[in-house]
Amino acid sequence: MRDETAEQPAPLRSGLTTGSCATATSLAAARLLLGGVDADAVDIILPKGKQVQMRLEFCRHIEDGAEAGTLKDAGDDPDVTHGALLYSQVRLTPEPGIRFVAGQGVGTVTRPGLVLAVGEPAINPVPRKMITEHLLSLAEERAYHGGFEVTVNVRDGEALALKTMNPRLGILGGLSILGTSGIVRPFSCSAYIASIHQGIDVAKTNGYLHIAACTGNASEDTMRRVYGLPEIALIEMGDFVGAVLKHLRKVPVDKLSLCGGFGKISKLAAGHMDLHSRHSSIDLGQLAEWAAQEGADPALQQAIREANTSQQALAMASAAGVALGAAVCRHALAFARSVVPSQVQVEVFAIDRQGGIVGHAGAFS
Repeated sequence: MRDETAEQPAPLRSGLTTGSCATATSLAAARLLLGGVDADAVDIILPKGKQVQMRLEFCRHIEDGAEAGTLKDAGDDPDVTHGALLYSQVRLTPEPGIRFVAGQGVGTVTRPGLVLAVGEPAINPVPRKMITEHLLSLAEERAYHGGFEVTVNVRDGEALALKTMNPRLGILGGLSILGTSGIVRPFSCSAYIASIHQGIDVAKTNGYLHIAACTGNASEDTMRRVYGLPEIALIEMGDFVGAVLKHLRKVPVDKLSLCGGFGKISKLAAGHMDLHSRHSSIDLGQLAEWAAQEGADPALQQAIREANTSQQALAMASAAGVALGAAVCRHALAFARSVVPSQVQVEVFAIDRQGGIVGHAGAFS
Protein backbone atom coordinates (compact mmCIF):
# COMPACT_ATOMS: atom_id res chain seq x y z
CA MET A 1 0.00 0.00 0.00
CA ARG A 2 1.32 3.46 -0.83
CA ASP A 3 1.78 6.15 1.81
CA GLU A 4 -1.07 8.61 2.21
CA THR A 5 -0.89 11.72 0.08
CA ALA A 6 0.36 14.79 1.92
CA GLU A 7 -2.34 17.28 2.80
CA GLN A 8 -0.27 20.18 1.44
CA PRO A 9 -0.27 20.14 -2.38
CA ALA A 10 3.07 19.35 -3.96
CA PRO A 11 4.25 18.80 -7.54
CA LEU A 12 3.37 15.33 -8.76
CA ARG A 13 6.33 13.04 -9.27
CA SER A 14 6.93 11.36 -12.63
CA GLY A 15 8.07 7.74 -12.89
CA LEU A 16 9.59 5.42 -15.45
CA THR A 17 7.76 2.94 -17.67
CA THR A 18 8.10 -0.82 -17.71
CA GLY A 19 9.86 -0.32 -21.04
CA SER A 20 12.53 1.77 -19.32
CA CYS A 21 12.84 -0.87 -16.60
CA ALA A 22 13.28 -3.61 -19.20
CA THR A 23 15.90 -1.55 -21.03
CA ALA A 24 17.92 -0.84 -17.90
CA THR A 25 17.87 -4.43 -16.66
CA SER A 26 18.67 -5.87 -20.10
CA LEU A 27 21.60 -3.49 -20.50
CA ALA A 28 22.97 -4.24 -17.02
CA ALA A 29 22.76 -8.01 -17.56
CA ALA A 30 24.34 -7.81 -21.02
CA ARG A 31 27.12 -5.58 -19.74
CA LEU A 32 27.90 -8.10 -16.99
CA LEU A 33 28.14 -10.85 -19.61
CA LEU A 34 30.51 -8.81 -21.75
CA GLY A 35 33.07 -8.22 -19.02
CA GLY A 36 31.31 -5.70 -16.84
CA VAL A 37 30.64 -5.74 -13.10
CA ASP A 38 27.58 -6.47 -11.02
CA ALA A 39 26.56 -2.82 -10.78
CA ASP A 40 23.90 -1.42 -8.43
CA ALA A 41 22.70 1.19 -10.94
CA VAL A 42 22.66 1.73 -14.69
CA ASP A 43 22.23 4.73 -16.99
CA ILE A 44 19.92 4.59 -20.02
CA ILE A 45 18.89 7.08 -22.70
CA LEU A 46 15.15 7.69 -23.10
CA PRO A 47 13.58 8.07 -26.58
CA LYS A 48 13.78 11.89 -26.51
CA GLY A 49 17.43 11.87 -25.47
CA LYS A 50 17.20 12.34 -21.71
CA GLN A 51 19.64 10.26 -19.65
CA VAL A 52 18.34 8.70 -16.44
CA GLN A 53 19.94 6.46 -13.84
CA MET A 54 17.99 3.48 -12.54
CA ARG A 55 18.74 1.61 -9.33
CA LEU A 56 19.18 -2.15 -9.58
CA GLU A 57 17.99 -4.68 -7.01
CA PHE A 58 20.49 -7.24 -8.30
CA CYS A 59 22.84 -7.91 -11.20
CA ARG A 60 24.30 -11.41 -11.30
CA HIS A 61 25.38 -14.35 -13.38
CA ILE A 62 22.93 -17.21 -13.99
CA GLU A 63 23.28 -20.44 -15.93
CA ASP A 64 24.24 -19.57 -19.52
CA GLY A 65 23.70 -15.88 -18.95
CA ALA A 66 23.08 -13.01 -16.54
CA GLU A 67 20.08 -11.26 -15.01
CA ALA A 68 19.35 -7.89 -13.46
CA GLY A 69 16.28 -6.53 -11.72
CA THR A 70 14.75 -3.22 -10.69
CA LEU A 71 11.61 -2.09 -8.89
CA LYS A 72 9.12 -0.25 -11.10
CA ASP A 73 8.60 3.30 -9.85
CA ALA A 74 5.50 4.87 -11.37
CA GLY A 75 5.94 8.13 -9.45
CA ASP A 76 2.57 9.49 -8.37
CA ASP A 77 0.65 7.73 -11.14
CA PRO A 78 -1.91 5.10 -9.98
CA ASP A 79 -0.23 2.29 -11.90
CA VAL A 80 -0.83 -1.39 -11.03
CA THR A 81 2.83 -2.13 -11.71
CA HIS A 82 4.14 0.41 -9.17
CA GLY A 83 6.61 -1.38 -6.91
CA ALA A 84 6.70 -4.55 -9.01
CA LEU A 85 10.03 -6.32 -9.54
CA LEU A 86 10.90 -6.36 -13.24
CA TYR A 87 13.95 -8.37 -14.24
CA SER A 88 15.60 -9.32 -17.50
CA GLN A 89 17.64 -12.41 -18.28
CA VAL A 90 20.13 -12.10 -21.13
CA ARG A 91 21.98 -14.85 -22.98
CA LEU A 92 24.52 -14.44 -25.77
CA THR A 93 23.76 -16.02 -29.14
CA PRO A 94 26.01 -16.75 -32.12
CA GLU A 95 23.59 -15.03 -34.51
CA PRO A 96 23.56 -11.21 -34.51
CA GLY A 97 20.40 -9.39 -33.50
CA ILE A 98 17.99 -9.37 -30.57
CA ARG A 99 15.47 -12.10 -29.79
CA PHE A 100 12.73 -11.28 -27.28
CA VAL A 101 11.11 -13.86 -25.00
CA ALA A 102 8.12 -13.49 -22.65
CA GLY A 103 9.29 -14.63 -19.25
CA GLN A 104 7.44 -15.03 -15.98
CA GLY A 105 4.61 -12.52 -15.70
CA VAL A 106 4.89 -11.11 -19.24
CA GLY A 107 2.02 -11.82 -21.61
CA THR A 108 1.86 -13.27 -25.11
CA VAL A 109 -0.32 -11.91 -27.92
CA THR A 110 -3.08 -14.38 -28.87
CA ARG A 111 -5.44 -12.23 -30.98
CA PRO A 112 -4.88 -10.21 -34.14
CA GLY A 113 -5.44 -6.46 -34.11
CA LEU A 114 -2.57 -5.33 -31.90
CA VAL A 115 0.69 -3.79 -33.09
CA LEU A 116 2.40 -7.11 -32.37
CA ALA A 117 1.77 -10.34 -34.27
CA VAL A 118 0.00 -13.30 -32.69
CA GLY A 119 2.49 -15.39 -30.73
CA GLU A 120 4.82 -12.49 -29.98
CA PRO A 121 5.81 -11.53 -26.42
CA ALA A 122 3.85 -8.48 -25.25
CA ILE A 123 6.88 -6.21 -25.36
CA ASN A 124 5.72 -3.16 -27.30
CA PRO A 125 7.64 -1.59 -30.21
CA VAL A 126 9.20 1.36 -28.36
CA PRO A 127 10.60 -0.78 -25.50
CA ARG A 128 11.93 -3.24 -28.11
CA LYS A 129 13.61 -0.36 -29.92
CA MET A 130 15.11 1.00 -26.69
CA ILE A 131 16.48 -2.38 -25.67
CA THR A 132 17.83 -3.07 -29.16
CA GLU A 133 19.59 0.29 -29.43
CA HIS A 134 21.23 -0.03 -26.02
CA LEU A 135 22.40 -3.59 -26.61
CA LEU A 136 23.73 -2.91 -30.10
CA SER A 137 25.60 0.12 -28.77
CA LEU A 138 27.08 -2.05 -26.02
CA ALA A 139 28.07 -4.72 -28.55
CA GLU A 140 29.86 -2.13 -30.67
CA GLU A 141 31.62 -0.74 -27.61
CA ARG A 142 32.83 -4.21 -26.58
CA ALA A 143 33.60 -5.39 -30.16
CA TYR A 144 31.05 -8.19 -29.75
CA HIS A 145 29.70 -9.61 -33.02
CA GLY A 146 27.06 -12.03 -31.76
CA GLY A 147 23.48 -11.43 -30.66
CA PHE A 148 21.34 -11.42 -27.51
CA GLU A 149 18.33 -13.35 -26.25
CA VAL A 150 16.36 -11.14 -23.86
CA THR A 151 13.75 -12.65 -21.54
CA VAL A 152 11.72 -10.02 -19.68
CA ASN A 153 9.96 -11.00 -16.44
CA VAL A 154 7.64 -9.31 -13.94
CA ARG A 155 7.23 -10.91 -10.53
CA ASP A 156 3.50 -11.62 -9.94
CA GLY A 157 2.82 -10.17 -13.38
CA GLU A 158 0.18 -12.77 -14.20
CA ALA A 159 -1.90 -11.72 -11.19
CA LEU A 160 -1.32 -8.01 -11.84
CA ALA A 161 -2.45 -8.44 -15.46
CA LEU A 162 -5.92 -9.44 -14.23
CA LYS A 163 -6.30 -5.82 -13.05
CA THR A 164 -5.64 -4.56 -16.58
CA MET A 165 -7.39 -4.97 -19.92
CA ASN A 166 -4.82 -7.47 -21.18
CA PRO A 167 -7.04 -10.59 -20.91
CA ARG A 168 -9.78 -8.84 -22.89
CA LEU A 169 -7.26 -7.81 -25.55
CA GLY A 170 -6.06 -11.39 -25.89
CA ILE A 171 -2.74 -10.78 -24.15
CA LEU A 172 -2.47 -13.82 -21.93
CA GLY A 173 -0.06 -14.93 -19.24
CA GLY A 174 0.94 -11.56 -17.86
CA LEU A 175 1.52 -7.87 -18.36
CA SER A 176 2.59 -5.85 -21.37
CA ILE A 177 5.93 -4.04 -21.38
CA LEU A 178 4.87 -0.53 -22.32
CA GLY A 179 6.06 3.00 -22.91
CA THR A 180 6.49 5.53 -25.69
CA SER A 181 8.53 8.22 -23.96
CA GLY A 182 10.06 6.10 -21.22
CA ILE A 183 8.47 8.36 -18.60
CA VAL A 184 5.24 7.83 -16.65
CA ARG A 185 3.46 11.17 -16.38
CA PRO A 186 1.33 11.24 -13.23
CA PHE A 187 -2.38 10.94 -13.95
CA SER A 188 -1.79 11.18 -17.71
CA CYS A 189 -3.51 7.78 -17.96
CA SER A 190 -1.89 7.30 -21.35
CA ALA A 191 -1.62 3.54 -20.81
CA TYR A 192 -5.35 3.31 -20.10
CA ILE A 193 -6.19 5.30 -23.21
CA ALA A 194 -3.85 3.11 -25.26
CA SER A 195 -5.71 0.05 -23.95
CA ILE A 196 -9.02 1.58 -25.06
CA HIS A 197 -7.62 2.11 -28.54
CA GLN A 198 -6.24 -1.44 -28.60
CA GLY A 199 -9.60 -2.82 -27.48
CA ILE A 200 -11.37 -1.14 -30.39
CA ASP A 201 -8.68 -2.29 -32.84
CA VAL A 202 -8.85 -5.90 -31.63
CA ALA A 203 -12.66 -5.98 -31.74
CA LYS A 204 -12.79 -4.69 -35.30
CA THR A 205 -9.95 -6.88 -36.55
CA ASN A 206 -11.78 -9.92 -35.19
CA GLY A 207 -15.01 -8.98 -36.98
CA TYR A 208 -16.98 -7.29 -34.18
CA LEU A 209 -18.42 -4.15 -35.76
CA HIS A 210 -20.88 -3.42 -32.94
CA ILE A 211 -19.00 -2.37 -29.82
CA ALA A 212 -20.26 -1.10 -26.47
CA ALA A 213 -18.12 1.42 -24.59
CA CYS A 214 -18.92 1.30 -20.88
CA THR A 215 -17.92 3.33 -17.85
CA GLY A 216 -17.82 0.39 -15.42
CA ASN A 217 -18.98 -3.08 -14.44
CA ALA A 218 -22.66 -2.21 -14.08
CA SER A 219 -22.84 -0.70 -17.56
CA GLU A 220 -20.99 -3.69 -19.01
CA ASP A 221 -23.51 -6.03 -17.39
CA THR A 222 -26.31 -3.94 -18.92
CA MET A 223 -24.83 -4.24 -22.41
CA ARG A 224 -24.42 -7.99 -21.97
CA ARG A 225 -28.03 -8.22 -20.92
CA VAL A 226 -29.37 -6.03 -23.73
CA TYR A 227 -27.26 -7.32 -26.62
CA GLY A 228 -25.46 -10.44 -25.46
CA LEU A 229 -22.18 -8.95 -26.61
CA PRO A 230 -19.03 -11.00 -25.97
CA GLU A 231 -16.25 -9.58 -23.83
CA ILE A 232 -14.11 -8.69 -26.84
CA ALA A 233 -16.80 -6.23 -28.01
CA LEU A 234 -17.10 -4.55 -24.60
CA ILE A 235 -14.72 -1.60 -24.30
CA GLU A 236 -13.94 -0.57 -20.73
CA MET A 237 -13.59 3.18 -21.25
CA GLY A 238 -13.90 4.35 -17.63
CA ASP A 239 -14.06 8.14 -17.75
CA PHE A 240 -12.31 8.43 -21.12
CA VAL A 241 -15.22 8.65 -23.52
CA GLY A 242 -13.18 11.04 -25.65
CA ALA A 243 -10.61 8.30 -26.27
CA VAL A 244 -13.38 6.16 -27.76
CA LEU A 245 -15.05 8.85 -29.85
CA LYS A 246 -11.82 10.24 -31.30
CA HIS A 247 -10.37 6.80 -32.10
CA LEU A 248 -13.46 5.93 -34.12
CA ARG A 249 -12.45 8.66 -36.56
CA LYS A 250 -9.46 6.47 -37.43
CA VAL A 251 -11.04 3.06 -36.89
CA PRO A 252 -14.79 3.37 -37.54
CA VAL A 253 -17.18 0.55 -36.68
CA ASP A 254 -20.77 0.02 -37.74
CA LYS A 255 -22.36 0.67 -34.36
CA LEU A 256 -21.32 2.19 -31.04
CA SER A 257 -23.38 1.77 -27.88
CA LEU A 258 -22.32 4.13 -25.08
CA CYS A 259 -23.46 3.12 -21.61
CA GLY A 260 -22.80 4.68 -18.22
CA GLY A 261 -24.29 5.93 -15.00
CA PHE A 262 -26.75 8.82 -15.25
CA GLY A 263 -24.27 11.30 -13.75
CA LYS A 264 -21.50 10.34 -16.17
CA ILE A 265 -23.83 10.52 -19.16
CA SER A 266 -25.05 13.95 -18.04
CA LYS A 267 -21.43 15.15 -18.25
CA LEU A 268 -21.16 13.77 -21.78
CA ALA A 269 -24.43 15.50 -22.61
CA ALA A 270 -22.85 18.78 -21.50
CA GLY A 271 -19.98 18.25 -23.95
CA HIS A 272 -17.29 16.78 -21.69
CA MET A 273 -14.94 14.12 -23.08
CA ASP A 274 -13.30 13.31 -19.72
CA LEU A 275 -15.95 12.27 -17.23
CA HIS A 276 -13.72 12.19 -14.14
CA SER A 277 -14.56 14.62 -11.34
CA ARG A 278 -11.08 16.18 -11.68
CA HIS A 279 -11.98 17.46 -15.13
CA SER A 280 -15.75 17.83 -15.26
CA SER A 281 -18.65 18.24 -12.87
CA ILE A 282 -22.37 17.62 -12.99
CA ASP A 283 -24.27 20.77 -13.92
CA LEU A 284 -27.50 20.67 -11.92
CA GLY A 285 -28.61 23.95 -13.47
CA GLN A 286 -28.34 22.38 -16.91
CA LEU A 287 -30.30 19.34 -15.73
CA ALA A 288 -33.02 21.69 -14.49
CA GLU A 289 -33.20 23.37 -17.91
CA TRP A 290 -33.48 20.02 -19.68
CA ALA A 291 -36.15 18.96 -17.20
CA ALA A 292 -38.06 22.16 -18.00
CA GLN A 293 -38.00 21.24 -21.68
CA GLU A 294 -39.61 17.93 -20.69
CA GLY A 295 -42.40 19.66 -18.79
CA ALA A 296 -40.98 20.13 -15.29
CA ASP A 297 -42.75 22.87 -13.36
CA PRO A 298 -40.79 25.71 -11.69
CA ALA A 299 -40.86 24.00 -8.29
CA LEU A 300 -39.30 20.83 -9.68
CA GLN A 301 -36.73 22.83 -11.61
CA GLN A 302 -35.67 24.59 -8.41
CA ALA A 303 -35.55 21.29 -6.53
CA ILE A 304 -33.23 19.85 -9.20
CA ARG A 305 -30.94 22.88 -8.94
CA GLU A 306 -30.73 22.34 -5.18
CA ALA A 307 -30.31 18.54 -5.34
CA ASN A 308 -27.36 16.94 -3.58
CA THR A 309 -26.61 14.52 -6.44
CA SER A 310 -27.61 13.82 -10.01
CA GLN A 311 -29.30 10.63 -8.79
CA GLN A 312 -31.53 12.68 -6.49
CA ALA A 313 -32.37 14.99 -9.39
CA LEU A 314 -33.24 12.00 -11.55
CA ALA A 315 -35.40 10.47 -8.82
CA MET A 316 -37.38 13.69 -8.35
CA ALA A 317 -37.90 14.05 -12.09
CA SER A 318 -39.01 10.42 -12.44
CA ALA A 319 -41.46 10.78 -9.57
CA ALA A 320 -43.01 13.72 -11.39
CA GLY A 321 -43.23 11.82 -14.68
CA VAL A 322 -40.52 13.93 -16.31
CA ALA A 323 -38.27 11.90 -18.65
CA LEU A 324 -35.00 13.53 -17.61
CA GLY A 325 -32.98 10.38 -18.33
CA ALA A 326 -34.14 10.26 -21.94
CA ALA A 327 -33.48 13.99 -22.37
CA VAL A 328 -29.93 13.65 -21.08
CA CYS A 329 -29.29 10.72 -23.41
CA ARG A 330 -30.55 12.71 -26.40
CA HIS A 331 -28.11 15.53 -25.64
CA ALA A 332 -25.29 13.05 -25.08
CA LEU A 333 -26.11 11.37 -28.38
CA ALA A 334 -26.02 14.70 -30.23
CA PHE A 335 -22.59 15.47 -28.82
CA ALA A 336 -21.21 11.99 -29.56
CA ARG A 337 -22.49 12.19 -33.14
CA SER A 338 -20.68 15.50 -33.56
CA VAL A 339 -17.37 13.73 -32.92
CA VAL A 340 -17.58 10.33 -34.62
CA PRO A 341 -17.85 9.79 -38.40
CA SER A 342 -21.36 9.92 -39.83
CA GLN A 343 -21.27 6.26 -40.91
CA VAL A 344 -21.02 5.10 -37.27
CA GLN A 345 -24.46 4.40 -35.81
CA VAL A 346 -24.48 5.68 -32.22
CA GLU A 347 -26.79 5.18 -29.26
CA VAL A 348 -26.58 6.14 -25.59
CA PHE A 349 -27.85 4.37 -22.47
CA ALA A 350 -27.96 5.85 -18.97
CA ILE A 351 -28.33 3.49 -16.03
CA ASP A 352 -28.96 3.75 -12.30
CA ARG A 353 -26.76 2.22 -9.61
CA GLN A 354 -28.56 -1.11 -9.93
CA GLY A 355 -27.94 -1.27 -13.68
CA GLY A 356 -31.50 -0.40 -14.64
CA ILE A 357 -31.89 1.64 -17.81
CA VAL A 358 -33.15 5.15 -16.93
CA GLY A 359 -32.68 6.70 -20.34
CA HIS A 360 -31.87 5.82 -23.94
CA ALA A 361 -31.43 7.63 -27.24
CA GLY A 362 -30.60 6.39 -30.71
CA ALA A 363 -31.43 3.22 -32.61
CA PHE A 364 -32.14 0.27 -30.31
CA SER A 365 -31.90 -2.93 -32.33
